[in-house]
Amino acid sequence: MHRPFGTLRAVSFVFLALALAAALLLVGCGQSETTALERVKQSGEISFAMSGGYPPFNFYNESNELVGFDVDVAREVASRLGVAFKPVTTEWSGIIEGLRAGAYDGILGSMAVTPQRLEVVDFSVPYYFSGAQVVVRSDAPHVLTSDMNGKIVGVVTGTTFEADAQALGASDVRLYKDDNQTLLELHNRVVDGVITDRVVGVNAMNSERFDIRLLGTPLRSEDIAVAFRKDDGALLAAVNGILTEMHADGTLSAISLKWLNVDVTTR
Repeated sequence: MHRPFGTLRAVSFVFLALALAAALLLVGCGQSETTALERVKQSGEISFAMSGGYPPFNFYNESNELVGFDVDVAREVASRLGVAFKPVTTEWSGIIEGLRAGAYDGILGSMAVTPQRLEVVDFSVPYYFSGAQVVVRSDAPHVLTSDMNGKIVGVVTGTTFEADAQALGASDVRLYKDDNQTLLELHNRVVDGVITDRVVGVNAMNSERFDIRLLGTPLRSEDIAVAFRKDDGALLAAVNGILTEMHADGTLSAISLKWLNVDVTTR
């Protein structure tokens, strides 16, 4: 049976519209993989976020300059991309949402790779490896395990250390903006212990600003990597290539030794 011409034309327009929409969708998908990298190249700068309160990885020195291991790594990554490094400091508790909202191009601030974070962002290859450490005051009782059962433990908001404190049986897990605050609260006897990165604990202990010591061995190990938005695959690939080069040519090791006096870039 023949269809009326008007009906055939309407059907043709529907198929044409659907085909055009599909083509635009495919083009858009292709663009999403390169937009961030192109934007970085065109603007001549790349912005990486960090807390700014995580010495010796990223912190403000006495001259109010942002310095540290992460800062030097970020600057080198930007240099090898052929652009300038634009640092952004923000509270850790909202740093992933800021990335997803487009406030910066990536997070290069000692962020650990976790299954939960992988659901909302993508990660580069690790640029260093770390471990969660309990820190206590120097006069705290010496025990064989890092058991904080019934104790008050301070951690930075939005870190993986909160789950560690709960697993150790802490009666009260108190959340702070950064580790300058957690360690000061520990020093002032407001909290019984702090859980942070082992190197942060060692650095704080050696600085003589705080009367603290490490309690036991690290609780676990972590892969530390750069976080990117899910649709910024081309930028992620470019940074992966650069980090791989920096591992191979010893640049990451040299930056680690400069700031930490130990090489944390290998397992």
